[in-house]
Amino acid sequence: MARAARAAGVPRIVAAAFQNETDPALAPLVEEIEWMRVGQLGRMLGFLKNSGATHAVMSGQIHPRNLFDLRPDIKALVVLARLRRRNAESIFGAIAEEMASFGIRLLLATAYMEEHLAPAGLIAGPKLKPREEEDLRYGFHIAKETSKLDIGQTVVVKNGSILAVEAFEGTNSAIKRGGELGRKDAIMVKVSKPNQDFRFDVPVIGPLTLEAARGARLRAIGVEAGKTLLLEREKLCELANSWKISIFGCQAQSETPLPPTP
Repeated sequence: MARAARAAGVPRIVAAAFQNETDPALAPLVEEIEWMRVGQLGRMLGFLKNSGATHAVMSGQIHPRNLFDLRPDIKALVVLARLRRRNAESIFGAIAEEMASFGIRLLLATAYMEEHLAPAGLIAGPKLKPREEEDLRYGFHIAKETSKLDIGQTVVVKNGSILAVEAFEGTNSAIKRGGELGRKDAIMVKVSKPNQDFRFDVPVIGPLTLEAARGARLRAIGVEAGKTLLLEREKLCELANSWKISIFGCQAQSETPLPPTP
């Protein structure tokens, strides 16, 4: 994202980086970087304000377990106390409101990353068989329903049976469980939530997802076209072709594409 923003003409980039989360390789790509613990909301807001930032992007991942194992500062405690539900969406949404109070507009997490969004159709790997395509459609439908209930955005399916539904454990653990139950040739599907706030928590797959799929002996990975980021796409496709794991972009008829970066 930093490289793409620079290529798009963004003259100055600063990064609020989180210990044990942010890749140190980001440091030389930005003008300024400040390291902090997850939960130091006051420090993050102060850093962004003092840097002169007017726009921000939530890029990368904060592991869900760290959202529930916080050592919050005073500012974070005040924000958390206002929340009736503490899930990723409510927590990040509250942070976005705090940013806005400092004059910082939170952009879509896909900002400057449009070329990395999954296209519709076969992206890599062998062509799917009719039975596999049927499982893909069924998994897409079920994943949309579970994500609507804020349970999880990933399911694993085989021969019309749902083997695993992602919850708090995360995508890779759900893949492992589904693979154990399906033994081999199951299909994983990952989608966005209906009415998802794309400023945060955007669906993502990358080489690590593919490695987990290979370990679980999955046959294919279905993602939501236009709304899922493909990290390290060239490497991802090379591995998919080599390991004969298909990656397919699914799209519901009623879905609309994301708006462009302002």
